[in-house]
Amino acid sequence: MTDNATAEPFTGHCLCGAVTITMTPAKPHLEACHCEMCRRWCGSAYLAVQGDAQPVFTGEEHITRYASSGWAERGFCSNCGSNLFYCFTPTGSYSFLAGLFDDLGDMTLGEEIFVDEQPSYYTFKQETVRKTGPEIIAEAKEAGFTFE
Repeated sequence: MTDNATAEPFTGHCLCGAVTITMTPAKPHLEACHCEMCRRWCGSAYLAVQGDAQPVFTGEEHITRYASSGWAERGFCSNCGSNLFYCFTPTGSYSFLAGLFDDLGDMTLGEEIFVDEQPSYYTFKQETVRKTGPEIIAEAKEAGFTFE
C-alpha cells in the first residue's frame, strides 16, 4: 500500500526528450540518498521520487541500464546522458531523479538515507527522517532481503 494512494501520476523526461516517464509516487515526499555511489552518480545527493506501480517509459530503446551492485541497476538516456532512475532489482521498484519532472506538486524533502556518508560540504534546510546506511540495510534484511 502506498503512503500516497491518491497521488496523480507524474510525467517527466530526460534532457533531450528521447525518454519519457510516467509514474505514480509511492510516498508524498522526496527522498535524498547521501551514499558515495549516489553522490558519484549524481554529483551530489540523489534527490528522488519513489515510484509505486510499474512506470511507463517511452523511448525505452534509449535507456541504458547499468548494474551498479548485486541488487540495483541505474538507468540513463544513451542519447543525452541524463540519469533517469535507480531500480531495486529484487522487487523491481524504481525511484526517479526529481529533476526529471516539471511539476512535483507540493512534495518536499521528507527522508534522507545513508546520512553517515553525507559529506560536510552540503546540508538540507528541511527537517527530515534521517537514517544511516546500517539502519537502511537492517530494515532491508528485516524485510527478507540479503546483500553480498
